Amino acid sequence: MLFSYSNSRSITVHTPAKLNLFLSIDHKRSDGFHDITSLMLSVGIYDTLVFTEEPSSEVELRVVEANSLQPQQLTVQESTPTGEENLVVRAIRLLQVKSGKQQGIRIQLTKRIPSQAGLGGGSSDAAAALFAVNKLWQLGLSLHELRELAAELGSDIPFFLTESTSAICRGRGELIKPVSIPHCLHFVVVRPCSGLSTADVYRHCRVGSHSENQVAQLAGDLASGQFHSLSSLMLNDLQAPAETLNSDILILKDYFSKQSVLGHMMSGSGTAYFGICQNRAQASQIAARLRSTIKGHIFVVQNRL
Repeated sequence: MLFSYSNSRSITVHTPAKLNLFLSIDHKRSDGFHDITSLMLSVGIYDTLVFTEEPSSEVELRVVEANSLQPQQLTVQESTPTGEENLVVRAIRLLQVKSGKQQGIRIQLTKRIPSQAGLGGGSSDAAAALFAVNKLWQLGLSLHELRELAAELGSDIPFFLTESTSAICRGRGELIKPVSIPHCLHFVVVRPCSGLSTADVYRHCRVGSHSENQVAQLAGDLASGQFHSLSSLMLNDLQAPAETLNSDILILKDYFSKQSVLGHMMSGSGTAYFGICQNRAQASQIAARLRSTIKGHIFVVQNRL
């Protein structure tokens, strides 16, 4: 997360997307949420949020869709909600409740991370809101305290409030173990025209089964640059249910299976699909071919070091 002060009343935050290289659904909790084990890393697609203090207690969110597809390419509603259902607004409301401070905030959100993609855009934005408003209102909350609040809102949000760019996250995402991935990884990320609701995918998922050391081995191989094993170690328990709900994922899975990539998988709850490429040149070549055949958002990105 990158931030800067415009003045004493305003903060600008550039907040990244994430990819899941490992995501297991461990069990369903009594509160209706699921415990997970996930290896996440942040990548170079950024939303930009400008937070400005307001004298009233209102929370006003305005959204600019920077990467909107052409209208004829859309098969789902892509506009980002701006009301109380938006995670940014919910994060600020939570801070108001916890702190007792009823000051207002105006937020300008420039959206580059596609929605309904499994790229963590909404979660990243919510983390930015907790971070920035804590600064603006001088609440004095530590990152640990902010992560505890973040876990009340969603499983991915705590990750974006760490100082690490990659981590193994467990529980509801609040149990975070930073991992070192010192190597530059090149990805092609495709979010097709159609999206998926995270809640819908989770409703259809089943608890997975994997060896306890699989995620640790994956993290170790990434750290040491042993990329030949990535394909056999990567896992996403949400991909199978997502494939039954959206055929675009199967199309992308079939496409990437025919490429000489190091590994490929759906990210999070989808519909974004990614391939880990051998170098930037291969990533650019695959992306160029995809742009001639697939309608949607296509990115060539690197992990953040």
